[in-house]
Amino acid sequence: MAFRSRREKLRSILSGGTCVHPGSVYDAISIRIAEDLGFPLGMFGGSVASLAVLGDPDITLITLTELCEQMRRMSRASALPVLVDADHGYGNALNVRRTVQELETAGAAGLTIEDTLLPAAYGEAKAQLISLEEGVGKMKAALSGRNDPSLVIMGRTGAASISSIEDAIRRARAYEAAGVDALFFTGIKSRAELEAIAAATRLPIVLGGAPDELNAIDYLQSQRVRIALQGHAPIAAATQAVYETQKALREGTPPKALKGLASAELMGRVMREAETKARSADGLGLKT
Repeated sequence: MAFRSRREKLRSILSGGTCVHPGSVYDAISIRIAEDLGFPLGMFGGSVASLAVLGDPDITLITLTELCEQMRRMSRASALPVLVDADHGYGNALNVRRTVQELETAGAAGLTIEDTLLPAAYGEAKAQLISLEEGVGKMKAALSGRNDPSLVIMGRTGAASISSIEDAIRRARAYEAAGVDALFFTGIKSRAELEAIAAATRLPIVLGGAPDELNAIDYLQSQRVRIALQGHAPIAAATQAVYETQKALREGTPPKALKGLASAELMGRVMREAETKARSADGLGLKT
């Protein structure tokens, strides 16, 4: 299978004894840069997907089709394994099954399904959770939708910051029993909370953001954390760079006087210009 090696790399990370930081990726250029810099894994977050595709905030406006098409573009551009934030699976358990099928076809190495109630309920300003029973049903549906057994499916919960750490553990244990490959947590606030989770579960742990006291790699490794996200700074940096460049041009700065632009060498590398020239010489008879 074309994407099997990428999925096996992600499984190797989860089964190993170290903790890695993934690169935040969202399009063909960002994933190539992450790959060239040596990141072992890419993370395609829901917030950056919404921003890159729609220019909208992360309020579940992006569709499954749009998410998968962006993943497909990245799969074409790079062999870096990518973990995809599939939110709530875009509906109920039947929709979750379809979500897994589509992301698997698009080349994802793994995906997360969460138990947050999405979209937000009418009149509710605070995040809510679906029931434990519905959450388990979604995890089972995700697993049943998987055709390639190497595709990684993670059960994700934000209960630590929405209900309680006890509820987060209860949900994690239930998702673990349902057969997911790893447990993804958001909202963990302290070492005590992480240690309670690690003691109560068996699967590899993924942290989606954490306070400074949870940033020490050695400590995370000791608590079975295998992937620790570092946020999505690259798209914020890219947005600032585009803003500053457009602003300078609008204010009359000549293009040759612009600062902070990628070099011709870097642009050629992210475009894989050398490979394209080689193929042009071979297939079109063009001299390089």
